[in-house]
Amino acid sequence: MEDTQKTLLFESMPIPKAVMKLAIPTILSSLVMVLYNLADTYFVAQLNDSIQNSAVTLAAPVLLAFNAINNLFGVGASSMMSRALGRKDYGTVYESSAVGFYCALFSAMIFSVFYTLLRSPFLVILGADSSTSAATSEYLKWTVTCGAVPSILNVVMAYLVRSEGASLHASVGTMSGCILNIILDPIFILPWGLGMGAAGAGLATFISNCAACCYFFVLLYIKRGKTYVCINPKKLRFRRSIIMGICAVGIPASIQNLLNVTGMTVLNNFTADFSSEAVAAMGISQKLNMIPVQIALGFSQGIMPLVGYNYASGDVGRMKRSILFAGKIIAGFMIAVTALYYVFAGQLSALFMENPTVVAYGTKFLRGLCLAMPFLCMDFLGVGVFQSCGLGKNALVFAVLRKIVLEIPALFILNRLVPLYGLAYAQSSAEIVLAIAAVATMWGIIRKMETERGR
Repeated sequence: MEDTQKTLLFESMPIPKAVMKLAIPTILSSLVMVLYNLADTYFVAQLNDSIQNSAVTLAAPVLLAFNAINNLFGVGASSMMSRALGRKDYGTVYESSAVGFYCALFSAMIFSVFYTLLRSPFLVILGADSSTSAATSEYLKWTVTCGAVPSILNVVMAYLVRSEGASLHASVGTMSGCILNIILDPIFILPWGLGMGAAGAGLATFISNCAACCYFFVLLYIKRGKTYVCINPKKLRFRRSIIMGICAVGIPASIQNLLNVTGMTVLNNFTADFSSEAVAAMGISQKLNMIPVQIALGFSQGIMPLVGYNYASGDVGRMKRSILFAGKIIAGFMIAVTALYYVFAGQLSALFMENPTVVAYGTKFLRGLCLAMPFLCMDFLGVGVFQSCGLGKNALVFAVLRKIVLEIPALFILNRLVPLYGLAYAQSSAEIVLAIAAVATMWGIIRKMETERGR
């Protein structure tokens, strides 16, 4: 089956239009996802209970760990699908999507059982103490024990749908769950509703992820015969070429996420040594910082199908123009946002809690975190290009550089030099190096392709 509309998007649509058609829905879904994360923090913060707010912050690394599975089977399978579409190898497209879906389903079930059986040591590792462990455990009961499967599947299915250029459908599915979560949060969290606190935020997340999964299942049923995304178990064939293709991109992407979890856990543990107010402030600052970060990530993920398709088809000129256009747009945006965040850090922090101690911490944390944004977007773009082209080793090298070589050592050093406040500057010190490396590596890939095409 060959869809001429999808071929038009990948092969002949003007670059600005093609990039925006793929990127804007992905960015919007990323923004809505950030808003629902902020909603958890905002409505829990309305309780003016730093313990409840700390519970959401301390649980964040476990939820971030979901992305290890999302990246392994979502990013890996979608990259494989886009490159197979560029080669017109439709059988591989169908089989890759089936492998990605069912492996994600099985892994999510294992994750849920593993956490539930080892809940107590997990809470210790996350930095929960006698005052925060109960609230953190209740939040994770709904988001992990009950919610791992729908949370992971709805993200993986969005990746699979986006790989064939249906970025709008992928984003609608993701956004539908996020919007429902925002609606349910105050009902479940606040005293005038069910008054469940952090546990209510977890329950709202579980229900909304189930709704998003339902959207994707209905979409695939309606589009059966007209989509390259296949979850028919009859197409589940573990061919070596497909498994290796998915893993070549997915495993480095998964390791990258696990390293992100490690970095966040180290940061939270350092912060927890000071006070629950410091933990709450760091959580608020991280959530605020995630708004522009998710826009940059959404942009890099949005153009992945276009880059992967043209890389596989050998159209180096179109691939190069797509990357340059995306880089100019996102870099300019991130520079502007950095300036706004730095100037208005205090006002942004005060939106969440009236506690003056939390606001004071949050102001200084946010100013440190936001300085990484202009450099982070180029790092994200580079990793997106590597994943699109099946260059998983490059993405893995960047993941190791970011966390193991640069950011985590910087946390130790800066916390010793400037206790607590130095933690917020670790990411920016790492991203400056990575941004330079990302631009140089992308340029090298393009030059190599141009040389090979010229022979």
